[in-house]
Amino acid sequence: MNSSRRRKKCFVPLALTWSHCGVRYRVSPWPEVRFESLYGDDWIATSPTEDVLASAVQTCGPLDWRPYLEFVSSEVRAFLECFTVGKMEALQVVARCPSLLSTLIETPSLTSYVASHVTLRGTSECCWEEISAIHDRGGVYGLLEWLGLPASRQTLTVLGNVVEPELPKRFLEPLRRLLWEPTANFALQRMSAITDRGLATTFQTLAA
Repeated sequence: MNSSRRRKKCFVPLALTWSHCGVRYRVSPWPEVRFESLYGDDWIATSPTEDVLASAVQTCGPLDWRPYLEFVSSEVRAFLECFTVGKMEALQVVARCPSLLSTLIETPSLTSYVASHVTLRGTSECCWEEISAIHDRGGVYGLLEWLGLPASRQTLTVLGNVVEPELPKRFLEPLRRLLWEPTANFALQRMSAITDRGLATTFQTLAA
């Protein structure tokens, strides 16, 4: 076997680096997962916006993520590998709210709602500590209620049937509204494999 083709194992934790609107960002290795932006010659801690995290997909491909994930626990690694475009957002969610991991493994598409909570709830900043406290007290149903979703088994059934865990941002609010409508909720529960195309068609049909 050609030794040059062998996978090289990384022995030193690496940060992931990318740019957004001319500004460089990086995230430190697990478990710290500290997000920073470059200001002059210094890296300054920052709370990245959804747009900043989304930009990471343009630079951080599978080959960049591979050495980073070597220092992540196997359970977290398997969870993150379910995501492509939203991998950086998923990383932030499980790093800031590790108690949510088992819940998100069961219902991966819920990650998109947690990651977008600032927009969905209209807050001025991230509420990671509050999210963890809500989940610790009320479990997944408390989390659903906090996110403005129906706190029911039916909601979990619908979200669990979503094929791709990365729900498009434009689908989050329309889907949230539909889940509150009994007829639409029932129709969504009957879709055993919910795709992006299926959701788009459902939105159009129910809006007609």
